[in-house]
Amino acid sequence: MTSSEDSLHEQRVDLSQYSTGGYDPGPTWKRGLWILISGMFFEVFFPWPSAMKAAILRAFGASVGDDVVIKPQVKIKYPWFLEIGDYSWIGEWAWIDNVAAVTLLDNVVISQGAHLLTGNHDYKSSRFELIAQPIRVETSGWVAARAVVGPGVTIGELAVLTAGSVAGKDLAARGIYRGNPAVLLRERVLES
Repeated sequence: MTSSEDSLHEQRVDLSQYSTGGYDPGPTWKRGLWILISGMFFEVFFPWPSAMKAAILRAFGASVGDDVVIKPQVKIKYPWFLEIGDYSWIGEWAWIDNVAAVTLLDNVVISQGAHLLTGNHDYKSSRFELIAQPIRVETSGWVAARAVVGPGVTIGELAVLTAGSVAGKDLAARGIYRGNPAVLLRERVLES
C-alpha cells in the first residue's frame, strides 16, 4: 500500500462506534405504540378524518391547532416533537422526520411528498454522530411538492420553497426559492 492508501484506510467510518450523543427520543413503549397507531391511521391510503388524526397527535403530545388538514399517507416520526398551528395543511406522502422539534405556525402548507428532515450526521466524525436541529415554518410558509427542508432551517413568513427544491439554509420572509440548493427568485406578493 502507498502512504496515501494507508492514510485513506485509517480514515474510514466505523459504524460500530456510532453515537447518538445522549439523544433520547422517548420511551421505547411510546415509540412502539406510535409506530402501530401511525401505521393504522396516518401512513395508510384510507382518508381518516383530519380532526381524528389531530386528536391522536394531541394524545401523543403534539400541539395541534384548529382546522388542521392532514391527508392520507403522512409519516410523522415523533408527534411529541411536533407543533402545528391553526388552518395548516399537510399533504399526501409528506414525511416529517422530526428527531428534533418541527414547528409549523398558522396557515402553513406542507405539500405532497415534501420532506422535513431534522436529523443529520457528523460527516467529519469516524463515529458518524447524530446531529438533530429543529425546523420552523413561519406563518403562511409553503413547502411545495417533493421539496426537502434540512435540519436547522427556518422558513420565513410567507416564504415559498418551490417543488423539488432543497433548503439547507434559512429562507427569508416573503421569498420564493427554487433549486438545489434553493436560491431566491423573487418576492412573494399576495394579490388579495
